[in-house]
Amino acid sequence: MSEVQKKITEKAKDIYGNIKRKNKPVLKSPIRALSNVRYDSGDGFFELNGSMKSRTLTASTVKTFAQTLKMMSFSKDLIETDDIATKREAYYVSKNWGDARFKEQTESDTVMDDVEAMFEVNREQLGFIPEEKGGEIAGKLIVIDKNLDTGKEIRIDCTKFGSGAYSIPSNVEELKFETNAKFILAIETAGMFQRLVKHNYWKKANCILISMGGVPTRACRRFIRRLSDKLKLPVLVFTDGDPYGFLNIYRTLKVGSGNAAHINRYFCVPQAKFIGITPQDIIDYKLPTHPLKDVDVKRIKDGIKNDPFVQHHKKWERALKQLMQMRVRAEQQALAKHGLNFVISNYLPEKLKNQETWLD
Repeated sequence: MSEVQKKITEKAKDIYGNIKRKNKPVLKSPIRALSNVRYDSGDGFFELNGSMKSRTLTASTVKTFAQTLKMMSFSKDLIETDDIATKREAYYVSKNWGDARFKEQTESDTVMDDVEAMFEVNREQLGFIPEEKGGEIAGKLIVIDKNLDTGKEIRIDCTKFGSGAYSIPSNVEELKFETNAKFILAIETAGMFQRLVKHNYWKKANCILISMGGVPTRACRRFIRRLSDKLKLPVLVFTDGDPYGFLNIYRTLKVGSGNAAHINRYFCVPQAKFIGITPQDIIDYKLPTHPLKDVDVKRIKDGIKNDPFVQHHKKWERALKQLMQMRVRAEQQALAKHGLNFVISNYLPEKLKNQETWLD
């Protein structure tokens, strides 16, 4: 029996025992929010600060309580049968749960996250996988996977996908890697990734290119973390010069999020460094810009006031304040003002040479 199965079984026995003793059973899980995390630069990721929420079985909570137990039971079945279910499939399976069925997927997603937090495991260990792709890879990397039918190793050369790329699978725990690359370059947009692949930037810079496609999925983050840890590779992150790129994409990759604080230690990449578009780059490279939106201004203010990561790293605090004063944002593609391949011929080489321009 796996550790997750044991945890589910023990929790079920505890609830059953309380009911037999005519006590009200209680389900406890950590509060998943930025207000309940602490950041220690030594550990390198957001950790839970200890606040919990409790759900006691009462007339008003009976439905959610039942849904949580059904989700736990469904997870145990998936583990025992060595099967998986997407979050969407889990929602539809609940249609067989009578009065405990979910009306909307947002409800089932929330309960799934609660179960994950309750046992302090990731949802893949519970048998649930995401719908979205994990990201794409190009460059000097061999991924060693297994044939599902024979169990034999498969060697996947990420330099041999032509104009395409290797897609990161939803579960990356069993993958092995071989490379002589010098670093990993994680890129926000698919368009910039495609440009760098088109012109074999990975060959020029001797690196591994990873397309995050916006906020990186858990699979993408875990892949980068495992790849970096196993091969001792630096991780450089290239995003747009805007609050979303800074605080949603880079910050989430590096230290995690408040919502996933119970599992950040598995998915974050503390060694990541930011070489994307900074406020100073906008000035130095005379980049075309767009005005900050109201949501951008709010994100900056929230980051400065409430984000433990920003409060710890003063360079980030200064960068956010500078962007606020400038009242503009710039995209990666704005570098095309100086030529379509300026990013390859000038921007990235200059950034790589001058670490003073990086943000931690």
